[in-house]
Amino acid sequence: MSSVSGQLNSILSKTARLIELCNALQEENDLLKRENETVKVAISTARNKTQDLEEKLRVLKLAKSIDGTSEKSLDIKQKINEFVREIDKCVVLLKK
Repeated sequence: MSSVSGQLNSILSKTARLIELCNALQEENDLLKRENETVKVAISTARNKTQDLEEKLRVLKLAKSIDGTSEKSLDIKQKINEFVREIDKCVVLLKK
């Protein structure tokens, strides 16, 4: 009979150990889930920041390309002003 009692005690201790192990694994799983969510938020934030920086880079490249043609745009503005003056002269002549 002591053999059956010993086996029962062994089964009970092993069962208790399995329950402890299961609880420990559940806690670890919960911790890993929270960490996973934190990493997902960090990745999302990083992606948004990357998109913002890419947009800023695009704008800077565009602005730099416009700055490179500032002499050209100045020439164009001067030509437009000359044309406007000529048109004004023509309008004055037409009114006479």
